[in-house]
Amino acid sequence: MASIFHHNLSKDLSLILDDADDYNVIIQVGENQNTKEFRAHSVILRARSPYFKSALSENWITKKGNMIMFSKPNLSPTIFDMILKYIYTGELDLTKQSGENILGLLVASDELLLEELFNYVQDYLIDIQARWVHANFILVLHTVFKLDNCKRLQDYCLESICENPLPFFSSKTFPSIDKEILFCLLKREDLQIEEIFVWEYLIKWGIEQTPDLGSKNSDRVMWNNYNFKSLEKTLDQFIPLIRFVGISRAEFFDKVRPYKPIFPNHIYEEIEEFYYKDSLPKTMILPPRTEFTGIGKFESNIINSKLAKIIINWIDKKNAKYIRARNDPLYKLKLIYRGSRDGISSESFREKCNGRVASLVLIKVKGINKIFGGYSSIGFSSLGEDYIIRDGYLFYSSSDNFIFSFENSEDTQNMKISRVVNKYKAILDHVPDGFNFGQGSLGMDNEYLFVNNSCENYEYDINSADTIDYTIEQIESFTVNTMDNISYN
Repeated sequence: MASIFHHNLSKDLSLILDDADDYNVIIQVGENQNTKEFRAHSVILRARSPYFKSALSENWITKKGNMIMFSKPNLSPTIFDMILKYIYTGELDLTKQSGENILGLLVASDELLLEELFNYVQDYLIDIQARWVHANFILVLHTVFKLDNCKRLQDYCLESICENPLPFFSSKTFPSIDKEILFCLLKREDLQIEEIFVWEYLIKWGIEQTPDLGSKNSDRVMWNNYNFKSLEKTLDQFIPLIRFVGISRAEFFDKVRPYKPIFPNHIYEEIEEFYYKDSLPKTMILPPRTEFTGIGKFESNIINSKLAKIIINWIDKKNAKYIRARNDPLYKLKLIYRGSRDGISSESFREKCNGRVASLVLIKVKGINKIFGGYSSIGFSSLGEDYIIRDGYLFYSSSDNFIFSFENSEDTQNMKISRVVNKYKAILDHVPDGFNFGQGSLGMDNEYLFVNNSCENYEYDINSADTIDYTIEQIESFTVNTMDNISYN
């Protein structure tokens, strides 16, 4: 077996980059007052980057004496410094870099065909710099839509906006969004916003994008036929994306009808027929978007989003069938543990799901269709110092916890919920167990689930069968957070 000594190799190559006097390439990067010369070795550049392998070929290079002269004015010195260190050492430290620099590094690594670096930076923006990405959606989207290989970050941005679109649409920068990006947003089924708002923001965007309109001529009453025709041209490809079946008659009369001149005749006639005759649209008008659930993207293999919405209603202490409104809290359920991926054991559950953070657990058991679950506003284990010891056991308090069951993955009629009644024994932190609600009401012991309300710390039994011990087929846990209303201005 070969021995590996990567650490010293990286260290020695770093010294070559910083101190060697046998370089044969001078690369000037940046422009105006922000320029810098870097010294490098063509053999290393060619070996590490397909871009440099071509760019430093005899047919392309410019020489000054024996020195290869190379210019990259579109890259800043800060970004190129990171790239050279990566090329020479395979090391990268982004912890002190601004979001703008990291995004610039993504663009540069794509241009220089550094696939490994590109994939890493894309993942870093999503996993580590998500808050910055959310606060700068316009900048990020305008950048990544120019990169064919950046689909993961594109999809992440679009999905994040669809989960909580109002801050994005109402931002000051929204009217400047590129039409290709707006088109991709409006055609999505999962855009969680009332359709009349989509229409109003589309009109606002169209006015800003149309010559002779904008802030100097935004009063529709003052428009002439030419102004309407110009707006029609701007919005021609977008109007068919509006789900008019999701707009009420009153909203249509007050907010859509005044813009009749910008509609193609055949589309407007079909919309009128829908509103006046209650006839379903036949050709051009799209059906409503997916139902507003109050949660973002939900990655469960156990239940669907309809059941997740019921659980969210329970968290908000509302009836299971409550219809969530747009001003209700928006929730993010982030998958942190899945038995089929991480192993079904108490140890793996505790490792992935420890800490004082609101959490949800879902369990599918073998042999029956039934699904069990529990919500803990304080998490499941390793919860800090706020505890009590009763009869030798360690308990944590919560008045918001509950456990529940569904008869199957589609059950919206026969579900059961049992809220905590002894808040001082809401969660038992017992090391052999993955989790334990109320000293036995619902708990995990490695691959087994026990469901028993004999301890009476929760309202009543969620188990309709005589069996109290089940074998776990699949188990998932999610952190539960309300989405921040981030400003995108």
